[in-house]
Amino acid sequence: MAFDAKEIPLNIHELEPGFAISEALAPGDLDEVAQRGFKSVICNRRPGEADDHPDDADLSARAKALGIEWRCIPVTPGDYSDADIAAFGKALDDLPTPILAFCRSGKRAVHLWAHSKSQGASCDIPALLAAAREAGHDLEERRALLEQASTKQQ
Repeated sequence: MAFDAKEIPLNIHELEPGFAISEALAPGDLDEVAQRGFKSVICNRRPGEADDHPDDADLSARAKALGIEWRCIPVTPGDYSDADIAAFGKALDDLPTPILAFCRSGKRAVHLWAHSKSQGASCDIPALLAAAREAGHDLEERRALLEQASTKQQ
């Protein structure tokens, strides 16, 4: 039996006020994203990484039609350069809130969020880890990197 993807609600998790993550989005999902009040979307998927995501042209066009700001910061899972982290942090600073970031599972989005937040001088690493865990992502493997980035800023 076929199913209609529209009947499956979006799995959105707020990590902090004004910022949430989601699993993969299709252009039609952006209507619900807009209805939920998001003003901006960050895509962390790479073009062609899966059959359901050949590129972000349809997504960005639909976002624009709905008045949603669109930013694409494509990354390979687990491979985040300083430039990727800086671009994500700049998007968090520049884009209107609330912001929804997504990738296939939400893992890249939560990783980039945590790494960009850890760059702040007064970053609460345990709070980052707890927020990620509540959203279904365990960042313990990245704790040392997050703590190291946080102490560099002090």
